[in-house]
Amino acid sequence: MSARGVVVVALGIAWAASGCVVVPAYQRGAFVDPAMDPASRALAVRSRRQLYTSREAAAGGDGTSAGGGCACGN
Repeated sequence: MSARGVVVVALGIAWAASGCVVVPAYQRGAFVDPAMDPASRALAVRSRRQLYTSREAAAGGDGTSAGGGCACGN
């Protein structure tokens, strides 16, 4: 391999390795949050529930207290 090829490979490895860091213990809590999991449907379920609650507008429609219908308090 030529000197230029070695430099290109070395720069590529340095670039790829620069994203590898050790996350401090006090910051790991943010990564285990269910909202951070791409496979989690927690955010979609919460959004659907808020939409349903705001459109229901009947007392106890989904087990919550009656409200207006604008979902401002949810």
